[in-house]
Amino acid sequence: MLRIQNISQSNDRILNVVWSDGKIQSIDVVALRRACPCASCVDEWTKEKTLDPQSISEDTRPIEIESVGRYAMKASFTDGHKTGIYTFDLLRKMN
Repeated sequence: MLRIQNISQSNDRILNVVWSDGKIQSIDVVALRRACPCASCVDEWTKEKTLDPQSISEDTRPIEIESVGRYAMKASFTDGHKTGIYTFDLLRKMN
């Protein structure tokens, strides 16, 4: 199973993720916020995005990142959003 070994911020805008297979991935934090898969951002029935990407400010930043079991991470953002759980599969596909 693919897992995250380490997450760090290289600057205000980029999260660096080191994966258990050695891959290092850079993820834009605004893109991460805009990709939130929670029920407030994606319709639970149709799976359509309900979040308007333009409503997320370019200066939005994560203020806390925590592990969710062995399959995901949860991020809280400066815009007050904190309900998104990002599976490792979703994170790996970003960029």
